Amino acid sequence: MREGVTNRGGVAGEGAAVARTPVKTFQAYLPPAHRTYSCIHCRAHLASHDELISKSFQGSQGRAYLFNSVVNVGCGPAEERVLLTGLHAVADIYCECCKTMLGWKYEYAFESSQKYKEGKFIIELAHMVKENGWD
Repeated sequence: MREGVTNRGGVAGEGAAVARTPVKTFQAYLPPAHRTYSCIHCRAHLASHDELISKSFQGSQGRAYLFNSVVNVGCGPAEERVLLTGLHAVADIYCECCKTMLGWKYEYAFESSQKYKEGKFIIELAHMVKENGWD
């Protein structure tokens, strides 16, 4: 071993206690007693389990959930896209805290059988985590 180099990977001041308090500034907080879905990247609250409509959706990066309403998300401009279920006008949604793209909002469905999706939100599983009260 060379002089002055340790195999511990330590740094000066190692072992000193550093108190760090994470600071979260979300636009909205969901009640702590409810099961919630949060952004996997920054832990901002996204939706209550009570707002979940379906777990049977497909996002651009894999499985996704359909929600009635969400919080702490921003919305991009609407554009027409051909999805698995036909032509829709959708707007990408992103986390307001860390700006990660999460999924999309259905603005308009061109087929009558898809109208139930209008105003609803898709969040991909790859971008969310379950928190508070899950067993």
